[in-house]
Amino acid sequence: MNEENLQLSEKVITWPNLLSTLRLLLVPVFLWLILIDQNLWAFAVLAFSSFTDWLDGFLARKLNQMSRLGQLLDPAADRLFILASLIGLATTGQVPWWLVLVIVARDVMLLFTFPFLAQVGYGPLPVNYTGKAGTFALLYAFPLMLLPAVLPAEFAVFIYPIAWAFAFWGIWLYWWTGAVYILQVHNIRKSALRNSAILEGKKETN
Repeated sequence: MNEENLQLSEKVITWPNLLSTLRLLLVPVFLWLILIDQNLWAFAVLAFSSFTDWLDGFLARKLNQMSRLGQLLDPAADRLFILASLIGLATTGQVPWWLVLVIVARDVMLLFTFPFLAQVGYGPLPVNYTGKAGTFALLYAFPLMLLPAVLPAEFAVFIYPIAWAFAFWGIWLYWWTGAVYILQVHNIRKSALRNSAILEGKKETN
């Protein structure tokens, strides 16, 4: 069954929502561990968070607990983990700052779409499968970038290329999804304004 066909509930307390909340609470813990150079524990927290990310989606479908709150919590936790990973890794010199700018710039760009959606009565659009794939790629990349700091140096030559492959794949999907999102916002706003003009025309003729 596709997610689009599932009935969204208004429930707040569900297993998926509890897992998403736990991931949100782990974000500052993860960032603090990186900044104090506890890379092994940071890797463990990030790996656990990635597992709960998969688990909350699985439980939402299995238990039919798709909720409106979950649609907000899940991507929020993902984005905050991505941001925390970028800031922590860049601050400790494990990734360049341009990587932070490339990824954050996309989310900043999408923030400017919210007022346009609000003008026609829409909230933030749901995350699509391409966006989820990009997020998963980035969330795989960051634990791999942490691994060389906790493993013997000879492993880095094998791990870094895989980590950067995931990172570049994630960046490409991230920006592709951003472009699709912008197009969707444009079409929604255009359609809403056209419908509004039609209604106004009918009122005038009456």
